Amino acid sequence: MKEIVKINLDNEMDLILAHKRSMKIAEMCGMPLSAQTRFSTAVSEVARCCISNGRNSVLVLGINIIRATKKEIRAVLTDEVDLQKCSPEAFRYASKISGDIEYTYDGSQSVTALNHPVPSPGLLSDAKIKSLAEYFEYEPPISAYDEIRRKNIELIALSEKLGESENRYRKLADTIPVLICIVNERSNVLLSNNALEEYLAGPLLLFDKKSLGTFLHSEDVPLLLEGWSAAKKTRGEFTAEVRIKKDAFYVWHVVSIMPNKTEDGSFSSWLIYFVNNNAQKLMVEALKDNSELKQIQLELESANSKLKFKNKELEQFAFIASHDLQEPLRKILIMLSRAAEHLTEEQKTMYYFDKITKAAGRLSNLITDVLNYSRINTHEQFLEKVDLNAIIYDTLDDLSLVIEEKQAAVKAEQLPVVVGLAGQLRQLFFNLINNALKFNASRPEVKISSFEISDRSDRSFDTAAPAGDFHVISIADNGIGMDSDYSGRIFDMFQRLHQREEYGGNGIGLALCRRIIENHNGAISFKSIPDQGTTFWIYLPKN
Repeated sequence: MKEIVKINLDNEMDLILAHKRSMKIAEMCGMPLSAQTRFSTAVSEVARCCISNGRNSVLVLGINIIRATKKEIRAVLTDEVDLQKCSPEAFRYASKISGDIEYTYDGSQSVTALNHPVPSPGLLSDAKIKSLAEYFEYEPPISAYDEIRRKNIELIALSEKLGESENRYRKLADTIPVLICIVNERSNVLLSNNALEEYLAGPLLLFDKKSLGTFLHSEDVPLLLEGWSAAKKTRGEFTAEVRIKKDAFYVWHVVSIMPNKTEDGSFSSWLIYFVNNNAQKLMVEALKDNSELKQIQLELESANSKLKFKNKELEQFAFIASHDLQEPLRKILIMLSRAAEHLTEEQKTMYYFDKITKAAGRLSNLITDVLNYSRINTHEQFLEKVDLNAIIYDTLDDLSLVIEEKQAAVKAEQLPVVVGLAGQLRQLFFNLINNALKFNASRPEVKISSFEISDRSDRSFDTAAPAGDFHVISIADNGIGMDSDYSGRIFDMFQRLHQREEYGGNGIGLALCRRIIENHNGAISFKSIPDQGTTFWIYLPKN
């Protein structure tokens, strides 16, 4: 059954909603007035039993498609009570006027279904059914009660989603191997993750000289406080190496202090995190006077260079977290404010406005703080045989709405079976095909094909093709293309070639694609001509 509208049956006002919406659906499906009246009356009769005798009652109205030439309106009422036993007369009357009523009770839930055939099923297309659902979604409220009830349901659902998001980001903050805390201007610790509390064997309440002296080396406390004081004056950042006491020893950490800023640039708090670099620090000190280990020192310098690159990624991630990722949450807060304009303080409390607003605020801080750190946890993953045809099928199914909206033509030829990680390959193809659809000013045309190359193969089609035996997957489009001047940086994190108003996105997709390809010991390159399209080549090892 395709659901059109759902109503929770709690009181007499809900009974009115059940009757009016049953009548309206029947009317919109072309049923004669007499049939509309019989169907809606039968639904109302059972709904009245739910309100009088039931518990947790719900009415769902929808369209049941038996086959193309046979469709029916279907009303399903669920309840935790054996309704027919409570009011057999009502069920006899509903059955008499409706003629088609089904009832079951399994000891914990009763299900009542009333059906009425649609007189002209051929006219009730999928588009018409969709328009029915949209009608009730945007239908003006029948009464003030209906409006308040609808807002209440929306806000409860929003509250649950915010709570789920908060739990996910809190879990992320608690699982990364970094000591994190949020501190306000008065040195009060607003938030700390589990890693910090476990490392210090207790909560950190103040970020002042006395508290820092309990776990930092005495020589490092002034260094940290002076650096933080300078950062406060300029609202800038501070980084240093300090020693944190662990049991009877001190462990070197890199401490970074970063200001948290809102979208309008105003200051909110400080993000402080400690990253363990004890092994690198000890190695550097051990190599200072050891000329025989110069090669190891060079390797260490290379590792430090990579660490600096990761820190740069972290800074870029901080920018996105404090701007782009806050935008949808800011809109949610604006919607909450508008929804509360016509409610009293008592109604705001009744409908959880305070809790929702606080949950949104916590989520905002958590997004800003946790996403400032761009470390990717590495876990052991097992390679397996992956059918790329199944990956493409799933990807096109995920993008079906975009393809339909843009009337895109996507042609996929037979692709090989490779060894890899199915989840990462699915993300790879999703990003590339989605870009081909998105960055297109006309009707998109996307062609996905494959071939194989070896050391003896002609590589003139792509001067960047790697040496060796590879499966080559080609994704070609007729999109807007890009200038060759950008070829050196389109795979960098957060690189955008267009204004956000023109095309959405944060500039992470292609960087993620390159990371996925590197995980598979492959390569990715492209050829693009402005206003003519782009072709990406994905190289996956045959062995």
